[in-house]
Amino acid sequence: DRWLTCRSLPPGALERIADTVADRLRVPWFAGAVKINVSLVPPLVLLPVLLHVAALHVLLGLLVLTSLPVVVLWYYYLTHRRKERTLFFLSLGLFSLGYMYYVFLQEVVPRGHVGYSQVVALTCGLILMLAALSRAKKDPGYLPIAASHEKSSQQGLPNKNVRGSSNGLHGIASSGAASSRAVNGEAQGYPRVSAEEPEGVRKDWCAKCQLVRPARAGHCRLCGRCVRRLDHHCVWINSCVGEQNHQAFILALSFFMLTSVYGITLTLHTVCRGRTPFVALFYCPGAYSDYSSALSFTCVWYCAIVTAGMGYILLIQLLNISYNVTEREARLALRDNAGRRLLGGLVIDTGQYNRGFLCNWGHFLSLGSSPTQRSAEDIV
Repeated sequence: DRWLTCRSLPPGALERIADTVADRLRVPWFAGAVKINVSLVPPLVLLPVLLHVAALHVLLGLLVLTSLPVVVLWYYYLTHRRKERTLFFLSLGLFSLGYMYYVFLQEVVPRGHVGYSQVVALTCGLILMLAALSRAKKDPGYLPIAASHEKSSQQGLPNKNVRGSSNGLHGIASSGAASSRAVNGEAQGYPRVSAEEPEGVRKDWCAKCQLVRPARAGHCRLCGRCVRRLDHHCVWINSCVGEQNHQAFILALSFFMLTSVYGITLTLHTVCRGRTPFVALFYCPGAYSDYSSALSFTCVWYCAIVTAGMGYILLIQLLNISYNVTEREARLALRDNAGRRLLGGLVIDTGQYNRGFLCNWGHFLSLGSSPTQRSAEDIV
């Protein structure tokens, strides 16, 4: 009615409409209607449509493949600014894997240039990557929170105004009650740091979780929990990367890179015969001779764009591990101008935990192996 009469909507009307639509979007089921997360739907619908449109003509392919990363980055900054959790990126990643594998089996394998052993190798790589991803989705190393605060923290997760102490500094209590508990030194069984703490042991107080957290732990404002050795909150797995799942996260990225590059190579060898994969990626005259080749070539370029992005993430992660610095610590060092930019700014060396290449990797490979390894991390 307001649209027809050219009247403006009241503040917050669009948000309420979106919330209502999200609540009503349900699928009938035997035990009752199942609510569907709205962020799961766009990748399932738009990705196949856009890739098929891109396969119609080279100019359409250029337009679609250029606009897709822009749209994904825009949605990332939108959700990051609102501090919201979303399943969009996880859904996009998993559905992209499944759809690329389907196109490979339907359009590339029937041409007869891909052997049975190559299909098995690609399938095994995909399975290993999914297994590592499943492990990375588990507990990243959450610190236990007091029972009286667990319910309130869970209720505060969808609140867009939640502000955790994600900067890793000493937390400031968000209310007078929290401040008084911190001053009194007791908070549901988690004592405040006392003067008797050994010198060199650095801990701080999280006002959101109401606990004393060890060194290198941080509060994730999206998950609403403190995580041991917090690296960052990864939107692609919709979870934090911390002490317990950092190894699995690196393993999942590595398997993805190997599997994706192998699948791209097999497809280009089939679609663009007689050319090396790198040359065929930029010059393949017969790619749009038929729709099957055009769809395969379009999916190759889509995989190449995604692989380049994931490859950059993996490179930064490997460099950070080599210098024993987390992504969170690097951001804090940049903000406080307390670190050194190395390798053209790809890595920020804080110098706080760096013990040399071999020792740094040895420490990373032993993450979460035993309680003694975790407690040693508190010592600076």
